[in-house]
Amino acid sequence: MSATTARSTSGVDVVIVGAGPAGAVAATVLARAGVRVRLFERAKLPRHKLCGDTLNPGALALLRRLHMSSVADTRGLRIDGMRVTGEGGLSIEARYPSALEGRALSRAELDASLVAAAVEAGADVVDQTTVKGAIVESGTRGEEVRGVTVAGGTVPCEVRSAITIAADGRHSKLAFALGLASHPSRPRRWAVGAYFDGVHSVSSLGEMHIRRGHYIGLAPLPDGLTNLCIVRPSTDVERSLRNPAAALRAEIALEPELRDRMAGAQAVSAAHVLGPLAVDAAGVAPPPGLILAGDACGFVDPMTGDGLRFAIRGGELAAAAALRALEHGWDGVHEHLAAERDREFAAKWRFNRVLRALVGSPLGVWTATRSARVAPAVVRALITRASDCDLAMAMR
Repeated sequence: MSATTARSTSGVDVVIVGAGPAGAVAATVLARAGVRVRLFERAKLPRHKLCGDTLNPGALALLRRLHMSSVADTRGLRIDGMRVTGEGGLSIEARYPSALEGRALSRAELDASLVAAAVEAGADVVDQTTVKGAIVESGTRGEEVRGVTVAGGTVPCEVRSAITIAADGRHSKLAFALGLASHPSRPRRWAVGAYFDGVHSVSSLGEMHIRRGHYIGLAPLPDGLTNLCIVRPSTDVERSLRNPAAALRAEIALEPELRDRMAGAQAVSAAHVLGPLAVDAAGVAPPPGLILAGDACGFVDPMTGDGLRFAIRGGELAAAAALRALEHGWDGVHEHLAAERDREFAAKWRFNRVLRALVGSPLGVWTATRSARVAPAVVRALITRASDCDLAMAMR
C-alpha cells in the first residue's frame, strides 16, 4: 500500500486480532514478558458470543495456572459434572472425580475478565476497530506479514509489527484471505442459542441431550439464568436462520423433558445463530510474521465442552511461539508450534471427531444408547475424558 493511501503506526512488537480467550491470553502472556502488544477487537467490549458458557475442569485449571481465573472463581457457578440423556429415556449422571469442578458464566463476562487481565499486564486494547487485512510484503523468506491494515476514518491505517497473531475466530479474515483456512463441506453444523430465566430442575450439572442428528446443551449460569443451545446440521437450519427464537421454541416443544422444564421460562436475550461451525486448517505453515491462534487454526463444534480449553491453551502456545520468534527469528517457529499443538490437542481432536460422527449417525445414536444402558460406566468414563479431568488432575 502506498504512502499516499495509508498512515503508519509504529511502536508495536505484536499485533493480535481478536479479543476472545485465545487473543486475550496471548496478549496477557506477551505483555507480562515485556512485549509491546496491541489487541484489536471488531466489536464493542464487552460483547456477546454464542457459546456453551462452561469452563470444564481442564480449562479452569489452565486459567488458574495463568492467574486469570479470579472472575470465573468469584462469579462463575460451580459445575460438578455432566448429565447426558439419549433417546428412550436414557439418563446418566457423571460427577467429576477427585472433587474437581468446572465453572459456568457468560462469555461476555468471561471474555471481559480476560481482556481486563491483558490490560492490567500492559497490553493496549482497541475495540470497535475492524482489521481489513494483513500487510504482506516480499522479504528474505518470500512473502512476510508485517502487521495489519485497520479501518481508520477516511483512509486505512497501517499498524506495523514484527509479529501478527490471528485470533479472530472461525471466520478469521486473515487466515481465510491468505488461504490458511476454509469451511469444509462436512461436517456443516449450525448452533442456535439463547438465555432463559425460570427453567425448572436446574442443578450443578451441565447437560447434553443427544438425539438423532443433533444435540441440545443446557448450562446453569449465575443469577438463575440457563443457557440453551441446539446444534443441528445445515440441512435443518433454514428455519433457524429466518426466526431463531421460533426454532428454539419448536425444538423445546418436541422434547418432553425440556418442554415441561421450560414451561413458564422467559427468554432474556435474543436468540443467536452461529455457523457453519467447522473450520479446516489448510495444512500449510503461515508466512513468517503471522501466527494463528484459537478457532482460526481450525474448529469443529466442541460438543464435549472443551472449546475454551483449546482457546486458552492455544493462546498460550501462540504467545510462546511469538516470544521464540522475537528472540531467535523465524527458523523452526511454525514447526515447533505445530508439534506443540499436536502434543496438546491431537488425541482430544480424534476423540471429539469420533463422538461427533456417532451423534451424526442414526445407527450410531441407537447403538450408543443400547450400549449405555448395559454399561453406563463407559459413558461416565467418556464424560470424564471429555471434560479434561486428566489435565486438571495433572496440574494440581
